Amino acid sequence: MPRVKSFEPLFRPFAAWLRPLALASLVANVALIVTGAAVRLTDSGLGCPTWPRCTDESYTTTAAMGVHGVIEFGNRLLTFVLAALAIACFLGALGRPRRRSLVRLSVAVGLGIPMQGVVGGITVLTHLNPWVVGLHFLLSIALISVAYAFWRRIDEGDGAPRSLVPAPLRTLGRLTALAGLAVVAAGVVVTGSGPHSGDRGAKRNGLDPAAISQVHADLVFLLIGLSVALWFALRAVPAPPAAARAALVLIAVELGQGLIGFVQYFTHLPVILVAAHMLGAGLVWWGTLGVLWSLRERPSLSPADQVPASSSPAPEPVPTA
Repeated sequence: MPRVKSFEPLFRPFAAWLRPLALASLVANVALIVTGAAVRLTDSGLGCPTWPRCTDESYTTTAAMGVHGVIEFGNRLLTFVLAALAIACFLGALGRPRRRSLVRLSVAVGLGIPMQGVVGGITVLTHLNPWVVGLHFLLSIALISVAYAFWRRIDEGDGAPRSLVPAPLRTLGRLTALAGLAVVAAGVVVTGSGPHSGDRGAKRNGLDPAAISQVHADLVFLLIGLSVALWFALRAVPAPPAAARAALVLIAVELGQGLIGFVQYFTHLPVILVAAHMLGAGLVWWGTLGVLWSLRERPSLSPADQVPASSSPAPEPVPTA
């Protein structure tokens, strides 16, 4: 430990910028959804036909591969941006003394990035299997969750979580989050049955797009209903104003996302609206996480709790006769 502490001054510049670095990491993980959508919507999913190389002879795209190779390779390059931000966040967490939880979260974000790259490689090697492509998207949702937790934990203490609302509202908040996750998962299945496969020769999941879209729409109505109920409940009981605001922001994002979804469905899935809908999925989940975080807090530990057991004072000697 003393040796690690001696390096703390080297990490302090990163620690001073830790919050904007964490926010940049979160935004970049949302942006990965958008660049992934660009790959799929431009039929560039096999722009680099192999992995980890772009071609059998080159790690980078070539002029012969055209714009599809540029788009696919550009999406791969974003992985290095995410990795650089994750490393910077890890160093910043090391510069925050007694914040091991931040270090653990930064490590989780960092490990998720190569995992995401591997799953992306499997999508290429399986010629854009729709179920693997869906897993690739869901892993982005998981990474957004961890990156969001890291960003919010910076301003929190290390005490045990403490609820700010009555227990029934905590349950309602969890149900809203589960409904949001179900909406995202159903959207993945809808995408796997639709026309935008990432390559003209890629297979679809074989499900009826109309039937799956109806299930997705039903879940969206459920999510909006739960969100509205949560907002009214937060205004009816003693709850932090920030919690009601977070619920209202989530409702606004959901309504915008729902409008885009209906318009894109009845206009036969134009590329620009599908891309906006993909971005909206990431923003809906961001808003959902914001609601969950607004319902609880983590106080700072007392100085006595922060003292390691090894540094506790030795017991006084018993006087002898």
